[in-house]
Amino acid sequence: MIYSSEHQQFRATVRRYVEQNINPHVDEWERAEMMPLHEIFADMAKLGMLGLEYDPAYGGQGADHLFTMVLCQEMGRVAHGSFPMAFGVQVAMATPSLHEHGSDELKLEYLAPAMRGEMVCGVAVTEPEAGSDVAGIRTHARRDGDDWVINGSKMFITNSVQADWLCTLVRTSDEGGYRGMSQIIVPTATPGFSVAKKLDKLGMRASDTGLLTFDDVRVPVRNTIGAIGRGFQQQMSQFVMERMFGSYGAPISCALQLELTRDYARQRKLFGQPLTANQYLQYTYAELAARVDMLRVYTESIAEQYMSGTDVTRMATIAKLEAGRLTRQVVDWCLQIHGGMGYMEETWTARAFRDSRLLSIGGGADEVMLRVLSMMDGFTA
Repeated sequence: MIYSSEHQQFRATVRRYVEQNINPHVDEWERAEMMPLHEIFADMAKLGMLGLEYDPAYGGQGADHLFTMVLCQEMGRVAHGSFPMAFGVQVAMATPSLHEHGSDELKLEYLAPAMRGEMVCGVAVTEPEAGSDVAGIRTHARRDGDDWVINGSKMFITNSVQADWLCTLVRTSDEGGYRGMSQIIVPTATPGFSVAKKLDKLGMRASDTGLLTFDDVRVPVRNTIGAIGRGFQQQMSQFVMERMFGSYGAPISCALQLELTRDYARQRKLFGQPLTANQYLQYTYAELAARVDMLRVYTESIAEQYMSGTDVTRMATIAKLEAGRLTRQVVDWCLQIHGGMGYMEETWTARAFRDSRLLSIGGGADEVMLRVLSMMDGFTA
């Protein structure tokens, strides 16, 4: 992958921002179990970090996809998983459909303020009875004149406690399965909408996650993103962007964790020798580092293919699967090398161990990635 001087300058800007404005506050945010997203996003927007590939008419930067790759890689340097996830929701999970399919009116009203950091957004798909099986969602919208009236609930929704609006997938007809769904923007100030509960999670503790209820929530039909009844297809495309965003930063995070563990192992002596003298540990480190490097090259290949106009659905699915698995393996090994100290909250490994687990669940579990791949390759009953 060849990055231009502009890409490298942007990389330096993002890295400096992470080091000076994000990482120093991570412990504070973890204790509060919340981050001031409006404040942070508005600050980052001033530096051109939001809406990198979006139309400047709607608050975007009009940049190429490599800038997104650079941004994701540098987000891998954040000292916890919460902020990259919350930020990813804002720029790569809740807004792609709106940018691609939304009306000019909707983009001016909701996308532009989100890209200026004035509004926080989320994407509401998962439900208590429908997670990986998106076709099983039950939240529905009944048309009443020029309005939708929405009833139902959504579960595990990132940013929802602070969000100003949600890209919400609902049923807008009685057709079953993937048919008859639509994506609708729901402002969270709308009467009948509520965050029923802020969820208590194993990891990603600084990222607010909610259980949401919709009780006769009335929003204009014009809040529909794209064509009525095409919500499932649009959401599947949005999922591809989510998987790319999540995978791009994983190799950098893993590489940093391996470097920190290598430095610790050089200093930690056991039976009179540093841990790095143990050949088994040497080989395990080498194998993990090699796999991390392969994932980095693969994700950069995805970016190149995407920029050339290739459908990268299969590649993004593979990357998401491998990123989730490799991230877990790397941090588990790093914790093991740190031993008892690695199990303590004062050591970075404890938080990283908790945060890493979500990548194999959120945005499509490993098993769903395997199902998608088997279907794409024609290996299905």
